[in-house]
Amino acid sequence: MKIKNQLFGEIEFSEEKIIKFPEGIIGFEEFKKFLLVNSGNPLFLWLVSIDEPELIFPLFGIKALFDDYPTFEDFEPFGIVKLDPDPIKMTINVKAPILINQDRNEGFQKILDDDRYPIDYKLFIEK
Repeated sequence: MKIKNQLFGEIEFSEEKIIKFPEGIIGFEEFKKFLLVNSGNPLFLWLVSIDEPELIFPLFGIKALFDDYPTFEDFEPFGIVKLDPDPIKMTINVKAPILINQDRNEGFQKILDDDRYPIDYKLFIEK
């Protein structure tokens, strides 16, 4: 199977690589099937919609930011990154993580009822 988008060009994948989001992602509930793409950049992974390949979410592993972040059984928490040409302005949504189990190819999004985790947590800080 293949999809194509402007960011990655043509992506070839097998059915086993599709991560299913039964409820979709908040604001994009109609899209249920995604690929997790590693572009070689060690900071980010990319969640690419199978049905709408131009719909791409940059993801960052939240556990790298918070040692005490809530756990969700066998699901790894990722935050959607708001990209900006100025790295200091990049933020990550740690309030509503994307949770992915890569062994079972399942994912979901959960909103945390905890004020310690904002929607726009600064990914990088100025020194």
